[in-house]
Amino acid sequence: MRGIRFGLPITIVAGLLTACGAAPSREEVEADVDQAVESETPATHDRWGTQSVAGAVQVGWIDTFNDPALTKLIEEAQANNRDLAAAAANVDRAWALARQAGAALAPNIGLSTDVGVTGRADSSSSTTNLSLGLQVSWEADVWGRLRSGQRGAVASAQAVEADYRFAQYSLAAATAKAYFTAIEANLQTNIARETVGILEETQRIVDVKHDNGMASAQDVSLTRSDLASARERLTAVGGSYRDALRALEVLLGRYPGAELDVRDSLPSVPSPPPAGVPSELLERRPDIVAAERRVAAAFNATAQAKAARLPTVGLTGDLGGASDSLSDLLDPGNVAWRLGRSMLAPIFDGGTRREAVEIATAEQEQALAAYGQAALNAFSELETNLDQGVVVAQRAVDLEEAAREAEKAFRIASLRYEEGEEDLLSVLTIQQRVINTKSALSSVERLLLEQRINLNLALGGSWES
Repeated sequence: MRGIRFGLPITIVAGLLTACGAAPSREEVEADVDQAVESETPATHDRWGTQSVAGAVQVGWIDTFNDPALTKLIEEAQANNRDLAAAAANVDRAWALARQAGAALAPNIGLSTDVGVTGRADSSSSTTNLSLGLQVSWEADVWGRLRSGQRGAVASAQAVEADYRFAQYSLAAATAKAYFTAIEANLQTNIARETVGILEETQRIVDVKHDNGMASAQDVSLTRSDLASARERLTAVGGSYRDALRALEVLLGRYPGAELDVRDSLPSVPSPPPAGVPSELLERRPDIVAAERRVAAAFNATAQAKAARLPTVGLTGDLGGASDSLSDLLDPGNVAWRLGRSMLAPIFDGGTRREAVEIATAEQEQALAAYGQAALNAFSELETNLDQGVVVAQRAVDLEEAAREAEKAFRIASLRYEEGEEDLLSVLTIQQRVINTKSALSSVERLLLEQRINLNLALGGSWES
């Protein structure tokens, strides 16, 4: 696609320089950061037609296959898949880190107690001293260092959330593909089983003809060889079918016992996307959202590192009492208080803070480059899947015609063989062509279903509203 631009609006820079303030709620922070960071829309490819604003990510592509069993399997995978559960825990961790970063904006309050006993070596008497204190400290975020750290942590958490959504969609796609693979393996097993049956009947006929002097020993050997090969093929595809079932069961969180039942026919292929679908749909893709959020986190990390080179201002306060009696501990005469203000300005640290800025700047450039590459990959996946849709669909049409003509040729050859006008080798060769064409057509029909899944993933969801 042409005219692609990558970048962040100037509003993000303003957001990075926000002055200190009270720690906001998660909802306030999300609204603030979402408003500050706005993705620039890539130029629309001329074949998409008119533009429209992309809405929320849609996963309705699952229903377009009109297969309730597939829908249930995907729901089961979403509920039980272990990798997805680990990704969900990572989301909780990311938001806990964001809340932890926001806590630095609030004052720290501590309670201290101390009990001491003093006495003299030449005396048996002793004195007990009790003290109780309340300590309060707060760093004034004059340069926005803490605020930048909090915003960066929020952006990172949002990136992890987007990664989790991407994992959800990827799991749904993997489940659907494994389901279709299992169905195709089942179809290939049925084709192999049908082939064995046909060759067994052919061998029976040839044996009868041989016994009556109407077929040669060569014909008998040919049919027996083809029958043995067909049985080997049946054994192989049967193993592939069980492997496909185990792969699907692992995605579902089940024990891989190859005990799952699947239908014996592939569902119908959903309609392709209509003309005029906007390229802005790609902005919904969770991996694009995650890359953009990491850019926001990197900008905030750079601002935080720069602010760390400036002086820090802190306010402290103490309130406490001391007494040799617990009842007099809080007596106004024994209570003292102290307020203080401090400033710490870094003078020499061996270049630690300067290099921290360099590191953050490099990571910022890295995040921008990754964002641009993610967008470029998204357009590549879209173009590839659109092209593959045309290629695979045409392959299916050609194979359907090839299957029809091969079956017609086989019927003619079979009749000619029965009348003695065709040799058995020609009949068996044509029969093998029929089998190969049926097998290839089944594989291409599965590829066409997978292409629809890949296209939905490339678009970040269903193209239907």
